[in-house]
Amino acid sequence: MVKYFCNNTDIKSTWDHVVSAFWQRYPNPFSTHVLTEDVVYREVTADNRLLSRRLLMKTNRLPRWAECLFPAGMSRSVYIIEDSVVDPVSRSLTTYTWNLNHTKLMSVEERCVFQDSAKQPAATQLKREAWISSSVFGFSKPIQEFGLARFKSNQVKAMKGLEYALSNLQGETPQRLLRDTVKDASEKAKEAAKTLASAAAGSAPQKPQQYV
Repeated sequence: MVKYFCNNTDIKSTWDHVVSAFWQRYPNPFSTHVLTEDVVYREVTADNRLLSRRLLMKTNRLPRWAECLFPAGMSRSVYIIEDSVVDPVSRSLTTYTWNLNHTKLMSVEERCVFQDSAKQPAATQLKREAWISSSVFGFSKPIQEFGLARFKSNQVKAMKGLEYALSNLQGETPQRLLRDTVKDASEKAKEAAKTLASAAAGSAPQKPQQYV
């Protein structure tokens, strides 16, 4: 069984600003768990699409109840591959991410589509999907539920990080954003954690296919 997550968000910034902020969102005070980012591949295709592959390293703390089940020397860092396609014709940015290590413990695949809004001027639509699975016999369900709760918490932080980058690009003062959103991010993280006991399993659609 795979846990599936889907969320749609309207970002009140133009697509051009969102794409620019996407490449400049690290470091930010909401994503301190992201340790490094490196571009390992980049190409502009004949139809002017920008293809990129990046390698990111993030911290990956286990839940307390799981620490006794895994070796003390187990790496607490996770390596993430991020593939992206920027299409200036359709004005879309599509990203695919998945973890390279700890895949038996938990595999998280994510697809995001940033699309220029056809209904709202100066706005961008974001559709975020995630597929979370585990192969640990006897513990796959609680691990998947923990992964889903953590993903929901992290995606809230990811949005705040993007807003932070947008505010810097647009010449706004980030202090107000920090003051107003740190509390909000904390409250939403606590709310997401409640799904550990009540998250319902659902059918997951087909997983995304990477372009390379």
